[in-house]
Amino acid sequence: MGTKEKVLQALLQSFNSSVSGQDLAQQCNVTRAAIWKAVSTLREEGCQIEGTTNGGYILTQKPDLFTPQAFIEQFSKDFPEYKNIYIECFKQIDSTNTYAKKLLSNQTTETNYAPGVIVAETQTHGRGRLGRTFVSPYKSGIYISIIYSPKGGITNPAIITASSAVAVCRSIKKLFGITPDIKWINDLFINKKKVCGILTEGFTNFETGTIDSVIIGIGVNISQNTKDFSPELLSIVGSIQKETSVSRVELASQIAGQVLSILQEDSKSVIQEYKSMSFLIGKEVLVHPVIDQESSDYTAKVVDINSDASLVVSLPDGTRRVLNSGEVSLKSDFFTKN
Repeated sequence: MGTKEKVLQALLQSFNSSVSGQDLAQQCNVTRAAIWKAVSTLREEGCQIEGTTNGGYILTQKPDLFTPQAFIEQFSKDFPEYKNIYIECFKQIDSTNTYAKKLLSNQTTETNYAPGVIVAETQTHGRGRLGRTFVSPYKSGIYISIIYSPKGGITNPAIITASSAVAVCRSIKKLFGITPDIKWINDLFINKKKVCGILTEGFTNFETGTIDSVIIGIGVNISQNTKDFSPELLSIVGSIQKETSVSRVELASQIAGQVLSILQEDSKSVIQEYKSMSFLIGKEVLVHPVIDQESSDYTAKVVDINSDASLVVSLPDGTRRVLNSGEVSLKSDFFTKN
Protein backbone atom coordinates (compact mmCIF):
# COMPACT_ATOMS: atom_id res chain seq x y z
CA MET A 1 0.00 0.00 0.00
CA GLY A 2 1.43 3.35 -1.07
CA THR A 3 1.39 6.65 0.80
CA LYS A 4 -1.71 7.86 -1.04
CA GLU A 5 -3.67 4.75 -0.10
CA LYS A 6 -2.48 4.96 3.53
CA VAL A 7 -3.52 8.60 3.78
CA LEU A 8 -6.95 7.84 2.34
CA GLN A 9 -7.41 4.93 4.74
CA ALA A 10 -6.49 7.14 7.71
CA LEU A 11 -8.86 9.90 6.60
CA LEU A 12 -11.67 7.40 6.05
CA GLN A 13 -11.16 6.05 9.57
CA SER A 14 -11.48 9.63 10.88
CA PHE A 15 -14.24 10.62 8.47
CA ASN A 16 -15.44 14.21 9.01
CA SER A 17 -12.81 14.72 11.71
CA SER A 18 -9.47 16.49 11.40
CA VAL A 19 -6.25 14.51 11.21
CA SER A 20 -3.03 16.52 11.50
CA GLY A 21 -0.43 16.35 8.80
CA GLN A 22 2.14 15.40 11.44
CA ASP A 23 0.03 12.43 12.60
CA LEU A 24 -0.41 11.29 9.01
CA ALA A 25 3.33 11.59 8.39
CA GLN A 26 4.08 9.45 11.44
CA GLN A 27 1.46 6.84 10.52
CA CYS A 28 2.79 6.58 6.97
CA ASN A 29 6.45 6.96 7.99
CA VAL A 30 7.02 9.75 5.45
CA THR A 31 7.62 13.49 5.47
CA ARG A 32 4.94 16.18 5.73
CA ALA A 33 5.77 17.11 2.15
CA ALA A 34 4.94 13.57 1.04
CA ILE A 35 1.61 13.81 2.87
CA TRP A 36 0.81 17.09 1.13
CA LYS A 37 1.63 15.50 -2.23
CA ALA A 38 -0.58 12.48 -1.48
CA VAL A 39 -3.47 14.74 -0.41
CA SER A 40 -3.09 16.82 -3.59
CA THR A 41 -3.27 13.66 -5.73
CA LEU A 42 -6.37 12.46 -3.86
CA ARG A 43 -8.03 15.82 -4.43
CA GLU A 44 -7.26 15.60 -8.16
CA GLU A 45 -8.92 12.18 -8.19
CA GLY A 46 -12.10 13.63 -6.73
CA CYS A 47 -11.69 13.29 -2.95
CA GLN A 48 -13.26 16.13 -0.94
CA ILE A 49 -10.43 16.88 1.50
CA GLU A 50 -10.40 20.20 3.32
CA GLY A 51 -7.40 21.75 5.03
CA THR A 52 -7.66 23.22 8.53
CA THR A 53 -5.90 26.18 10.13
CA ASN A 54 -3.85 23.88 12.33
CA GLY A 55 -2.44 21.99 9.36
CA GLY A 56 -4.87 19.08 9.53
CA TYR A 57 -7.01 17.46 6.88
CA ILE A 58 -10.70 16.49 6.88
CA LEU A 59 -12.35 14.09 4.47
CA THR A 60 -15.81 15.63 4.11
CA GLN A 61 -17.35 13.18 1.66
CA LYS A 62 -16.71 9.49 1.20
CA PRO A 63 -15.12 9.15 -2.24
CA ASP A 64 -16.16 6.81 -5.02
CA LEU A 65 -12.60 5.78 -5.89
CA PHE A 66 -12.09 2.63 -7.91
CA THR A 67 -8.78 0.96 -7.10
CA PRO A 68 -7.66 -2.63 -7.69
CA GLN A 69 -7.21 -3.12 -3.96
CA ALA A 70 -10.70 -1.78 -3.17
CA PHE A 71 -12.31 -4.02 -5.78
CA ILE A 72 -10.44 -7.15 -4.71
CA GLU A 73 -11.30 -6.51 -1.05
CA GLN A 74 -14.97 -5.92 -1.85
CA PHE A 75 -15.20 -8.91 -4.17
CA SER A 76 -13.47 -11.19 -1.65
CA LYS A 77 -15.97 -10.08 1.00
CA ASP A 78 -19.04 -10.44 -1.23
CA PHE A 79 -18.03 -13.68 -2.98
CA PRO A 80 -15.36 -15.55 -0.98
CA GLU A 81 -15.98 -18.66 -3.07
CA TYR A 82 -14.28 -16.93 -6.03
CA LYS A 83 -11.20 -15.72 -4.15
CA ASN A 84 -8.77 -17.41 -6.54
CA ILE A 85 -10.04 -16.03 -9.84
CA TYR A 86 -7.97 -13.80 -12.11
CA ILE A 87 -8.68 -10.06 -11.65
CA GLU A 88 -7.34 -6.93 -13.36
CA CYS A 89 -8.53 -3.36 -12.91
CA PHE A 90 -7.84 -0.36 -15.13
CA LYS A 91 -8.49 3.35 -14.84
CA GLN A 92 -8.66 3.50 -18.65
CA ILE A 93 -8.55 0.85 -21.36
CA ASP A 94 -9.50 0.61 -25.03
CA SER A 95 -12.00 -2.20 -24.41
CA THR A 96 -12.28 -4.72 -21.59
CA ASN A 97 -13.54 -7.34 -24.06
CA THR A 98 -10.62 -6.73 -26.42
CA TYR A 99 -8.18 -7.07 -23.53
CA ALA A 100 -9.87 -10.27 -22.35
CA LYS A 101 -9.51 -11.69 -25.86
CA LYS A 102 -5.78 -10.96 -25.77
CA LEU A 103 -5.48 -12.77 -22.46
CA LEU A 104 -7.21 -15.85 -23.85
CA SER A 105 -5.04 -15.75 -26.97
CA ASN A 106 -1.93 -15.85 -24.78
CA GLN A 107 -3.27 -18.45 -22.37
CA THR A 108 -1.07 -21.49 -21.81
CA THR A 109 -1.17 -24.50 -19.52
CA GLU A 110 0.82 -22.41 -17.02
CA THR A 111 -1.39 -19.28 -17.25
CA ASN A 112 -5.13 -19.62 -16.80
CA TYR A 113 -7.30 -16.51 -17.06
CA ALA A 114 -10.65 -18.25 -16.67
CA PRO A 115 -12.67 -17.55 -14.73
CA GLY A 116 -11.49 -13.99 -14.78
CA VAL A 117 -12.76 -10.45 -14.29
CA ILE A 118 -11.49 -7.34 -16.10
CA VAL A 119 -12.82 -4.01 -14.81
CA ALA A 120 -12.28 -0.48 -16.11
CA GLU A 121 -13.44 3.01 -15.12
CA THR A 122 -13.59 4.13 -18.74
CA GLN A 123 -13.13 2.71 -22.25
CA THR A 124 -11.72 4.66 -25.16
CA HIS A 125 -13.08 2.18 -27.72
CA GLY A 126 -15.98 0.49 -25.97
CA ARG A 127 -17.86 -1.91 -28.23
CA GLY A 128 -21.49 -2.91 -28.48
CA ARG A 129 -23.17 -5.51 -30.65
CA LEU A 130 -22.58 -5.54 -34.41
CA GLY A 131 -19.53 -3.30 -34.18
CA ARG A 132 -21.37 -0.39 -32.65
CA THR A 133 -19.68 2.01 -30.26
CA PHE A 134 -20.50 1.77 -26.57
CA VAL A 135 -19.94 5.19 -24.99
CA SER A 136 -18.05 4.64 -21.72
CA PRO A 137 -17.65 7.88 -19.72
CA TYR A 138 -15.14 8.12 -16.89
CA LYS A 139 -16.50 7.70 -13.34
CA SER A 140 -20.19 7.72 -14.34
CA GLY A 141 -20.34 4.03 -15.19
CA ILE A 142 -18.56 0.73 -14.78
CA TYR A 143 -17.29 -1.56 -17.53
CA ILE A 144 -16.65 -5.24 -16.90
CA SER A 145 -15.62 -8.29 -18.89
CA ILE A 146 -16.01 -11.75 -17.39
CA ILE A 147 -14.10 -14.69 -18.85
CA TYR A 148 -16.00 -17.95 -18.55
CA SER A 149 -14.75 -21.35 -19.72
CA PRO A 150 -17.00 -24.22 -18.62
CA LYS A 151 -16.08 -27.85 -19.09
CA GLY A 152 -17.46 -29.09 -22.39
CA GLY A 153 -17.49 -25.63 -23.95
CA ILE A 154 -20.41 -23.37 -24.86
CA THR A 155 -23.40 -24.75 -26.75
CA ASN A 156 -25.76 -21.76 -26.57
CA PRO A 157 -24.20 -18.29 -26.17
CA ALA A 158 -27.69 -16.71 -26.07
CA ILE A 159 -28.39 -18.36 -22.73
CA ILE A 160 -25.11 -16.93 -21.42
CA THR A 161 -26.23 -13.43 -22.48
CA ALA A 162 -29.73 -13.86 -21.05
CA SER A 163 -28.38 -15.25 -17.77
CA SER A 164 -25.93 -12.37 -17.49
CA ALA A 165 -28.77 -9.89 -17.99
CA VAL A 166 -30.65 -11.47 -15.09
CA ALA A 167 -27.51 -11.36 -12.94
CA VAL A 168 -27.09 -7.63 -13.58
CA CYS A 169 -30.78 -7.07 -12.76
CA ARG A 170 -30.30 -8.94 -9.48
CA SER A 171 -27.28 -6.78 -8.66
CA ILE A 172 -29.08 -3.51 -9.36
CA LYS A 173 -32.13 -4.60 -7.37
CA LYS A 174 -29.97 -5.63 -4.40
CA LEU A 175 -27.99 -2.39 -4.25
CA PHE A 176 -30.47 0.21 -5.54
CA GLY A 177 -33.87 -1.37 -4.89
CA ILE A 178 -34.76 -1.05 -8.59
CA THR A 179 -35.67 -3.91 -10.92
CA PRO A 180 -34.71 -3.10 -14.54
CA ASP A 181 -36.67 -4.24 -17.56
CA ILE A 182 -34.98 -6.40 -20.19
CA LYS A 183 -35.18 -5.85 -23.93
CA TRP A 184 -34.27 -9.02 -25.82
CA ILE A 185 -31.64 -9.99 -25.70
CA ASN A 186 -28.96 -7.88 -24.17
CA ASP A 187 -30.23 -4.46 -23.04
CA LEU A 188 -31.48 -3.34 -19.62
CA PHE A 189 -33.86 -0.42 -19.21
CA ILE A 190 -35.00 1.74 -16.30
CA ASN A 191 -37.83 4.21 -16.85
CA LYS A 192 -37.80 3.29 -20.55
CA LYS A 193 -34.16 4.31 -21.00
CA LYS A 194 -31.20 2.02 -21.58
CA VAL A 195 -28.87 1.75 -18.59
CA CYS A 196 -26.89 -1.37 -19.48
CA GLY A 197 -25.68 -3.25 -22.54
CA ILE A 198 -24.20 -6.73 -22.70
CA LEU A 199 -21.88 -8.05 -25.40
CA THR A 200 -21.09 -11.77 -25.34
CA GLU A 201 -18.27 -12.95 -27.58
CA GLY A 202 -17.14 -16.53 -28.10
CA PHE A 203 -13.54 -17.73 -28.20
CA THR A 204 -13.35 -20.62 -30.65
CA ASN A 205 -10.91 -23.52 -30.55
CA PHE A 206 -9.92 -23.87 -34.21
CA GLU A 207 -8.71 -27.42 -33.71
CA THR A 208 -12.03 -28.70 -32.38
CA GLY A 209 -14.37 -26.09 -33.85
CA THR A 210 -16.04 -25.60 -30.44
CA ILE A 211 -16.55 -22.43 -28.41
CA ASP A 212 -14.26 -23.08 -25.46
CA SER A 213 -14.76 -19.74 -23.70
CA VAL A 214 -16.98 -16.70 -23.71
CA ILE A 215 -16.23 -13.13 -22.78
CA ILE A 216 -19.22 -11.36 -21.25
CA GLY A 217 -18.84 -7.60 -21.63
CA ILE A 218 -21.12 -5.48 -19.43
CA GLY A 219 -21.38 -1.70 -19.45
CA VAL A 220 -23.58 0.04 -16.87
CA ASN A 221 -24.49 3.73 -16.62
CA ILE A 222 -24.65 4.57 -12.91
CA SER A 223 -24.97 8.35 -13.13
CA GLN A 224 -25.33 10.61 -16.12
CA ASN A 225 -23.88 13.86 -17.33
CA THR A 226 -25.31 15.47 -20.46
CA LYS A 227 -21.82 16.21 -21.76
CA ASP A 228 -21.06 12.49 -21.90
CA PHE A 229 -23.61 11.70 -24.61
CA SER A 230 -24.77 13.21 -27.87
CA PRO A 231 -28.31 14.67 -28.00
CA GLU A 232 -29.37 11.62 -30.01
CA LEU A 233 -28.08 9.22 -27.36
CA LEU A 234 -29.56 11.26 -24.50
CA SER A 235 -33.03 10.48 -25.85
CA ILE A 236 -32.50 6.75 -25.32
CA VAL A 237 -29.73 6.41 -22.73
CA GLY A 238 -30.40 6.75 -19.01
CA SER A 239 -28.74 5.85 -15.74
CA ILE A 240 -29.61 3.93 -12.60
CA GLN A 241 -29.99 7.16 -10.62
CA LYS A 242 -28.44 10.59 -10.50
CA GLU A 243 -27.26 10.53 -6.90
CA THR A 244 -26.35 7.39 -5.03
CA SER A 245 -24.41 6.22 -2.00
CA VAL A 246 -23.60 2.95 -3.77
CA SER A 247 -20.00 2.92 -4.97
CA ARG A 248 -18.84 1.65 -8.33
CA VAL A 249 -16.69 -0.88 -6.49
CA GLU A 250 -19.78 -2.34 -4.83
CA LEU A 251 -21.72 -2.54 -8.08
CA ALA A 252 -18.83 -4.05 -10.04
CA SER A 253 -18.30 -6.65 -7.32
CA GLN A 254 -21.96 -7.63 -7.29
CA ILE A 255 -22.20 -7.88 -11.07
CA ALA A 256 -19.06 -10.00 -11.42
CA GLY A 257 -20.05 -12.36 -8.62
CA GLN A 258 -23.70 -12.61 -9.63
CA VAL A 259 -22.76 -13.46 -13.22
CA LEU A 260 -20.30 -16.16 -12.17
CA SER A 261 -22.91 -17.59 -9.79
CA ILE A 262 -25.89 -17.54 -12.17
CA LEU A 263 -23.95 -19.48 -14.79
CA GLN A 264 -23.93 -22.39 -12.34
CA GLU A 265 -27.73 -22.33 -11.95
CA ASP A 266 -30.37 -24.27 -13.85
CA SER A 267 -30.87 -22.37 -17.10
CA LYS A 268 -34.60 -23.17 -17.32
CA SER A 269 -35.39 -21.35 -14.07
CA VAL A 270 -33.09 -18.48 -15.07
CA ILE A 271 -34.92 -18.06 -18.39
CA GLN A 272 -38.23 -17.95 -16.51
CA GLU A 273 -36.82 -15.10 -14.44
CA TYR A 274 -35.59 -13.46 -17.64
CA LYS A 275 -39.09 -13.69 -19.14
CA SER A 276 -40.63 -12.13 -16.04
CA MET A 277 -38.46 -9.05 -16.53
CA SER A 278 -38.92 -8.77 -20.30
CA PHE A 279 -41.02 -5.81 -21.42
CA LEU A 280 -41.37 -7.09 -25.00
CA ILE A 281 -43.87 -9.89 -24.47
CA GLY A 282 -47.22 -8.75 -25.81
CA LYS A 283 -45.72 -5.79 -27.66
CA GLU A 284 -45.70 -5.15 -31.40
CA VAL A 285 -42.14 -4.86 -32.69
CA LEU A 286 -40.24 -4.30 -35.88
CA VAL A 287 -38.01 -7.29 -36.56
CA HIS A 288 -34.63 -6.71 -38.19
CA PRO A 289 -33.51 -10.21 -39.26
CA VAL A 290 -30.69 -8.76 -41.36
CA ILE A 291 -29.13 -5.68 -39.77
CA ASP A 292 -28.96 -2.56 -41.95
CA GLN A 293 -31.11 -4.14 -44.65
CA GLU A 294 -34.51 -2.51 -44.30
CA SER A 295 -36.06 -4.60 -47.07
CA SER A 296 -35.92 -7.63 -44.76
CA ASP A 297 -37.72 -5.93 -41.84
CA TYR A 298 -41.21 -6.97 -40.83
CA THR A 299 -43.75 -6.27 -38.10
CA ALA A 300 -44.70 -8.91 -35.56
CA LYS A 301 -46.02 -9.37 -32.04
CA VAL A 302 -43.82 -10.90 -29.33
CA VAL A 303 -45.60 -13.88 -27.75
CA ASP A 304 -42.91 -15.78 -25.85
CA ILE A 305 -39.25 -16.39 -25.03
CA ASN A 306 -38.16 -20.01 -25.38
CA SER A 307 -36.03 -21.99 -22.94
CA ASP A 308 -33.02 -21.41 -25.21
CA ALA A 309 -33.54 -17.61 -25.02
CA SER A 310 -35.01 -17.41 -28.54
CA LEU A 311 -37.74 -14.83 -29.16
CA VAL A 312 -41.08 -16.15 -30.45
CA VAL A 313 -43.08 -13.71 -32.56
CA SER A 314 -46.46 -13.91 -34.26
CA LEU A 315 -46.96 -12.43 -37.74
CA PRO A 316 -50.15 -10.64 -38.82
CA ASP A 317 -51.31 -13.81 -40.62
CA GLY A 318 -50.99 -15.83 -37.41
CA THR A 319 -47.83 -17.75 -38.27
CA ARG A 320 -45.05 -17.86 -35.74
CA ARG A 321 -41.33 -17.45 -36.10
CA VAL A 322 -38.55 -18.21 -33.66
CA LEU A 323 -35.71 -15.67 -33.62
CA ASN A 324 -32.29 -16.65 -32.34
CA SER A 325 -30.45 -13.80 -34.04
CA GLY A 326 -31.13 -10.34 -35.40
CA GLU A 327 -32.73 -7.46 -33.51
CA VAL A 328 -36.13 -6.06 -32.70
CA SER A 329 -37.18 -2.48 -32.03
CA LEU A 330 -40.25 -0.79 -30.61
CA LYS A 331 -41.96 2.35 -31.85
CA SER A 332 -40.26 5.47 -30.52
CA ASP A 333 -43.47 6.68 -28.84
CA PHE A 334 -43.29 3.68 -26.47
CA PHE A 335 -40.20 5.19 -24.87
CA THR A 336 -41.60 8.72 -24.70
CA LYS A 337 -45.03 7.87 -23.23
CA ASN A 338 -45.37 7.99 -19.45
